Amino acid sequence: MSDEGRMKYGILGEDRQSDDEKISKYTGEVAWSYLRPHFQRDALLWVDPELNLEEVAKAFTDDDTSRVANWLGNGDLVRVGQLHAAQWEDGEELFTAVVVTPFVLMQPCVG
Repeated sequence: MSDEGRMKYGILGEDRQSDDEKISKYTGEVAWSYLRPHFQRDALLWVDPELNLEEVAKAFTDDDTSRVANWLGNGDLVRVGQLHAAQWEDGEELFTAVVVTPFVLMQPCVG
């Protein structure tokens, strides 16, 4: 595929680690206060808890448009809406998140 047709998503960090290593390194627990700015710039995506967050991030970095499109079409991957943001604004929930530039992928914390 030519560069002009690629999604061009990437993981933070300009080091020699593989995408898998970066995804693992940059996946962690965060509060809504960390996610809020990403929501405000319309870059926050909710990943269904049945999916593996790191696997979804890897699909982005691998430019796997068919898997990403499938998740979007099935509602397994959605942009966070105002209703959810308002619910989390006063809560103390923790989320698992990973930055896949320009997006942040999030799920509820397990356990």
